[in-house]
Amino acid sequence: MGIELQDFNEKKAHANVEVSGLDDGSSVASTLKLEDQTALRKRKWWHKEQIVRDLDSVATKPSVYDDPSLAKLYQPCEEWENLHRFDPSARWTWREENPLVRKIDWRIALWACIMFMALQIDRSNLSNALTDSFLDDLGMTTNDYNYGNTIFKVAFACAEIPSQLVSKRLGPDRWIPIQMMLWSIVGLSQFWLSGRGSFLATRALLGAMQGGFIPDLVLYLSYFYKSSELAVRLGWFWTADTLGTIASSFMSYGLLHLGLITNHAGWRWIFLVEGLLTFVIGAFSWFLMPASPTQTKGGLRGKRGWFSEREETIMVNRVIRDDPSKGTMHNRQAIDLKLIWRCLTDYDMWPVYAVGLMFEIPTTPPSQYLTLTLKSLGFGTFNSNLLAIPYAVGSIIMLNIHCWLSTGLNERALTGLIPQFWSLPFLIFLVVRTSSASSWSVYGVLTTLLSAPTAHAVQVAWCSANSGNVALRTVSSAIYNVSVQISAIAASNIYRADDKPLYHRGNRQLVAINAANIVLYILVKVYYTTRNKRRERKWNSMSEEERETYLRTTTDEGNKRLNFRFAH
Repeated sequence: MGIELQDFNEKKAHANVEVSGLDDGSSVASTLKLEDQTALRKRKWWHKEQIVRDLDSVATKPSVYDDPSLAKLYQPCEEWENLHRFDPSARWTWREENPLVRKIDWRIALWACIMFMALQIDRSNLSNALTDSFLDDLGMTTNDYNYGNTIFKVAFACAEIPSQLVSKRLGPDRWIPIQMMLWSIVGLSQFWLSGRGSFLATRALLGAMQGGFIPDLVLYLSYFYKSSELAVRLGWFWTADTLGTIASSFMSYGLLHLGLITNHAGWRWIFLVEGLLTFVIGAFSWFLMPASPTQTKGGLRGKRGWFSEREETIMVNRVIRDDPSKGTMHNRQAIDLKLIWRCLTDYDMWPVYAVGLMFEIPTTPPSQYLTLTLKSLGFGTFNSNLLAIPYAVGSIIMLNIHCWLSTGLNERALTGLIPQFWSLPFLIFLVVRTSSASSWSVYGVLTTLLSAPTAHAVQVAWCSANSGNVALRTVSSAIYNVSVQISAIAASNIYRADDKPLYHRGNRQLVAINAANIVLYILVKVYYTTRNKRRERKWNSMSEEERETYLRTTTDEGNKRLNFRFAH
């Protein structure tokens, strides 16, 4: 249905504001019930709600702050760093908001992508080093390589929640640059690796330093974006992740040649040069990351900052109107252990954690062993690095299509099935293939398999949406990432030395897990749909007075509130 957008102020007098969880998972949002049943949006198949935008019409999102009886229940805390720009009466047009969002993309999201790219460069360089004499020089086997990956993932997972605690206390604008510079020092020190012991030690240190970086950065982005905007930005985020893999492959191709003209193997130069690059990016991040939308002055951002007072007012109010819970904590506020326990025991988040535990396993071993597989197929050291690039390009394309499709259809679980159905036939091929299969046919299958769209970006936003408020979101994002790291630990030990070179046993295990994932996504969809229907029935059975009393007196928080609806 679609008719022209009406001016918000003209309709305000006729509107009745009702607090309810939106389909996008916002903990508190609002919808307008207009007396003349005038619609503010039109629906299209590729986007559930697309605003009919007259650039000079009011873009301010209706919220609880438009109802005086509800507004006082959602006032930001006095310590909130953006309080001086909080103005429930503020109104702005699409002509003001659209350029501002693009400005935030350039100032905030772009540099976040560069930082994430740096992380992936340091995570993928080990795979590139394997194409050289890395294992032979250190006297190791592929099982030692698996063990190193396991130690890295264990350390990474163990550091997730502690890193979030530090980040919430210091602020992600301080902690993220510190993280980057610390892990880059460890990364470049791998130039001097001397054997299995030093390899395992650096793996543990790298995992400890890098753990928590992703949820820290997601938390930081949530300060600047509405919940409905986050999934697309996280799509860019993981695009940058894949671009880091491509950049590392190109750099490794050149750096490996240094082994031919120096006294040190080419793989050592990979670690040294790429570690130095990450250190520089981390150092710049210290001066480029503002603490909040209203704290952009100083550093390399200039004395006047990035945004005008009017832009700050729009930034602050558009975000808090979308999710009032973002004003309940300031950006230097620590999280206590009680909150961590609440997140761990929140059974409504367990389905998302379960998905995080399983969804990447089918493609992780083929990805980690890609360069080794290519060498075993007869491709040389240098070409093996270059041949890893096409699948990375394919995954970028499919990732963004997946994010666009998920956002447009407002579906998480069902679109999460796409990568699983994609992977299944190629994994079956790996199970039945023989040693006589041509190198290029195997390479084609692996490239197509690894080009599968990843659901990771959508699921990070999914976890954030279903958490319900900023405090729970901080910890639940870390727990979700812990589940992903645990899955990587399991995946790193599926291909074993006694099963090579075709890894038939390991691939049969991957097919079984792939099939189980299809069932898992369907069950998660059913769970959240059922939970929402039960709450909807209970909420609709209450009178207006009972609802208002509930909102004023309830001790329920976040996703436990009756008016909250889970994204699925």
